[in-house]
Amino acid sequence: MSLGLMLQGTGSDVGKSILVAGLCRALSKRGMIVRPFKPQNMSNNAAVTEEGGEIGRAQALQALACGIEPTIHMNPVLLKPQSDVGAQIIVHGKMIGLGTASYYLENKSELLTKVIESYEHLKKQADIVIIEGAGSPAEVNLRAGDIANMGFAEATNTPVILIGDIDRGGVIASIIGTHKLLSKSEQELIQGYIINKFRGDISLFDAAHDTIIKHTGWKNCGVLPFVPEVKKLPAEDAVVLDHFVSNSHQKITIAVPMLSRIANFDDLDPLIQESDVDVNFISPGKPIPASTHLIIIPGTKATLADLGFLKKQGWDIDIAAHIRRKGNVLGICGGYQMLGKKISDPEGIEGKDDHQEALGYLNIETIMQNEKTPRKTTAYAPHLNCETEGYEIHIGKTTGPDTVRPFLENDKNLGAMSENGQIAGVYLHGLFVNDKFRAKFLSQFRNGKYQETAYSQEVENALDTLAEKMEYHLDIDAMLAFAKST
Repeated sequence: MSLGLMLQGTGSDVGKSILVAGLCRALSKRGMIVRPFKPQNMSNNAAVTEEGGEIGRAQALQALACGIEPTIHMNPVLLKPQSDVGAQIIVHGKMIGLGTASYYLENKSELLTKVIESYEHLKKQADIVIIEGAGSPAEVNLRAGDIANMGFAEATNTPVILIGDIDRGGVIASIIGTHKLLSKSEQELIQGYIINKFRGDISLFDAAHDTIIKHTGWKNCGVLPFVPEVKKLPAEDAVVLDHFVSNSHQKITIAVPMLSRIANFDDLDPLIQESDVDVNFISPGKPIPASTHLIIIPGTKATLADLGFLKKQGWDIDIAAHIRRKGNVLGICGGYQMLGKKISDPEGIEGKDDHQEALGYLNIETIMQNEKTPRKTTAYAPHLNCETEGYEIHIGKTTGPDTVRPFLENDKNLGAMSENGQIAGVYLHGLFVNDKFRAKFLSQFRNGKYQETAYSQEVENALDTLAEKMEYHLDIDAMLAFAKST
């Protein structure tokens, strides 16, 4: 019989996604067949599966940790925030519409059915399914419509391990407080806890375990020290960008405006790992430095709204000055659309019938349309004489004279370039993962020097290191015993 084990957290960004990936890799190394699963995810960092469906980027990383391709069943419900109150609703990889918080309350039963359907599908393939919760089970105001934490755990009688992040402070109170806010049946489903990101002498926490166990009765499953290699793994939430520290001493400087609805910012991860590249995320209200070599306008979940946001920050003026200094600009997905002359949304796809004059650096126009066809693809860059791989995932049809000079092409043009090649846009996410393509692209900023690094291997090495640390510091055998006992 296949096992299930769920990792929940005392809050968001406590390390759930990464620890699920690490546990998947550790158990896979033990010879187990492992599948990752997240009932409901809320993220604008999406990946595309072989079936052509969308799932959270974290589940794609977790699938990689298992040594398998991701599928739509690993994240059956994905919410992609598009405004402060609404989100795209992706079920089994396909967008079924837009919804607000009331939608989930009204459709909880139907969504939970879809979630359990996918969970059972994965269980048939695996020795164990490692499940990631979302946010915190102590968010009692959301409990009535919950399918992501205890709502799922109770429906499937799945044991839970609770993760607390000591880096955030108050970890003892957050674990004990979570216990106090749960019902008795929920308390009993949580079998143990993990302290994550400990720095320094772990023995200093010994006395704290007595306090936590006294108040909760949960087993201490270990204290995991801070693992620096984790920084090489793709992050799921944009909150990490608020704490991103650039390395101003590096040679190639890339500026990325932090749009209010920034999406798929993991496109930049391979560039961040380059030793001579400084990727500088520009916070709202801050100017784009004049020393920048390349500006990348990233993807966004709300292109028109973020075009207005970009202008409000004065970044359009900074971009104009950058171009006058002969600096390069690359737009990805929504950023590509912004580089054109006009963006129209006659059907109100992003919330209302709207149109805006865009930045005007490419002779293209975009019309938002309902149709969205996510797909993995391989594309060719004519100006670099090189192929790369990635995935398309966008709403909108872009046309115009500059598309005759595609930045990338396959069975269609995936972007456009200005005549001098200074300005470019593309509809392909993940394009920089390919080592050869990335090296050729960056050679224009390295005086033509070709310098290839192995990004994907670095990710694999980081997963291996994380798994080794978890094996050493955590009681994985006890966690497996919990899974077997229910």
